Amino acid sequence: MTSKNVLTLLAGLLVMVLPAEAFAMHIMEGFLPPGWSIAWWAVALPFQIAGLLAIKKTVNNRPKLKLLLAMAGAFVFVLSALKLPSVTGSCSHPTGVGLGAILFGPMVMSVLGSIVLLFQALLMAHGGLTTLGANAVSMAVVGPIVTYAVYKLIKQFSGNTSVAAFLGAALGNLMTYITTSLQLALAFPAENGGVMASALKFMSIFALTQIPLAVVEGLLTVLILNALLTYSKPELQELNFEMAEG
Repeated sequence: MTSKNVLTLLAGLLVMVLPAEAFAMHIMEGFLPPGWSIAWWAVALPFQIAGLLAIKKTVNNRPKLKLLLAMAGAFVFVLSALKLPSVTGSCSHPTGVGLGAILFGPMVMSVLGSIVLLFQALLMAHGGLTTLGANAVSMAVVGPIVTYAVYKLIKQFSGNTSVAAFLGAALGNLMTYITTSLQLALAFPAENGGVMASALKFMSIFALTQIPLAVVEGLLTVLILNALLTYSKPELQELNFEMAEG
């Protein structure tokens, strides 16, 4: 099985997991006040520019990695299609950005994650264009950065790639929803307690669905990573990716 076969497998999984009923992805269209929508776009844009430059460098220097890049984007799309309705105007789901962050770094995923968010906003009524900046910050910026940092830290101290990948992907998923909770809290502070009280309320509701989903995402990330390490060694050698024993 090559990386092309893995991509085909992900496409098949997508057909099976797509829900018949659509829910808003992260924060739905028009839910944030205009000022906050613009502010989050301003935060997301520098990371997206850096991501485009990183992708251009990767493709120019290592053209063999194009298919692996596409697979990382497909993994994001497949997992983010698994949605459970949660807090008003939002939903919970795996993000899928952890795998790409581990392989290519967080800046690349700021672009791939944003493309998935844009595609779903335009064609599947998940999320929205006005809230795309906020959703990109939570899923395509914060999530990959946390995943990459945790993965590198755990890998350095333990040497165990599977444990590092699991914890990185799971914690990156959780930080995505902590960020979403803060975004909602900043836009809609509680009358009693302000932003912090509102954030804690959103986080407590998200936790009911997001903690088990984070565990599932961590396990799936390890599963796909091990499959790539078994069947796509040439591509991973291009990345100088190493798998430790255990």
